[in-house]
Amino acid sequence: MPAVPAVTALPEAVRSRFRARVSGDPSGVPDWVRDIARVGEGPGWFEPDGVVWWVHGDLATLVGGVTALLGQAAHPLALAGVRQHSAYLADPWARLAGTARWLVVTTFGSAELAEREAARVRARHAVVRGTDAAGRPYSAADPTLLRWVHLAFTDAFLAAQQAVGRPPRARFGRRWADTYVAEWARSARALGAGDLPATEAELAAALAEYRPALEPVPGELRAFLTAPPGLGPAEQVFYRGLAGAAELLVSPVVAASAGVPGRGLGVVRLPVTRAQLRALQLVLGPRSPSEEAARWRLGLGPAPAWAREAS
Repeated sequence: MPAVPAVTALPEAVRSRFRARVSGDPSGVPDWVRDIARVGEGPGWFEPDGVVWWVHGDLATLVGGVTALLGQAAHPLALAGVRQHSAYLADPWARLAGTARWLVVTTFGSAELAEREAARVRARHAVVRGTDAAGRPYSAADPTLLRWVHLAFTDAFLAAQQAVGRPPRARFGRRWADTYVAEWARSARALGAGDLPATEAELAAALAEYRPALEPVPGELRAFLTAPPGLGPAEQVFYRGLAGAAELLVSPVVAASAGVPGRGLGVVRLPVTRAQLRALQLVLGPRSPSEEAARWRLGLGPAPAWAREAS
């Protein structure tokens, strides 16, 4: 019965390929994930099993990430920094892994590790400076630009969680979105941003302040975000579904500049994409390697597979 082993191995193959893709490491567990378990003791910046853990541990982040990139790219100076100081066109998955590192280390790491990661990112930002095609100067360490990147990120991840994420836990209460906005602001303050919103309504108002600075996202970048290179046939189909959902979740402040429909003024529900992600979740397991590492560090769960293999 040769087909049986092949079918049995399919989920593991999908799991391994996915983890390697988003982490940028063939093992799917790079050193910065292992550091979440090994560096520091006790809770980090965010409450274990709290709102930030819940949002960033959800596969809705796959949609939110694309939404965030569409929004952030509408600011010409943010776009210039990415274009001039990264190889995202040649190696988009390396840039994805870099963003994933900041997200999961600050979310799940100890306070010591999160501070170390923030210092690493600040050092990188210090050298990302220049002028855009119109001759306007920019710096990735500019608090105004840092604030924009944070606002677009927060709005996108919140919208994705509301549209395609797991239902909120009862103990989070009806104002869980405000809690997420207020708590996640800590990550941006650590990089030098200020004047950050603490509620969902304040987030929308802060985004609107940037409307005069926004410009159309170049068509080639929109095409790139819709169909990045290097995906296999099955991955292309899956990614197209996520990218289509992401375009429906872009803030109404940004949608016209991003050249996408956006989400209008209300919360969007996307049941087909939600079902897509739930199916992937069944294959991947209930928790990411980063969350598993954090739970082990805190005594809330068993040792991850990589730690058991090393012992």
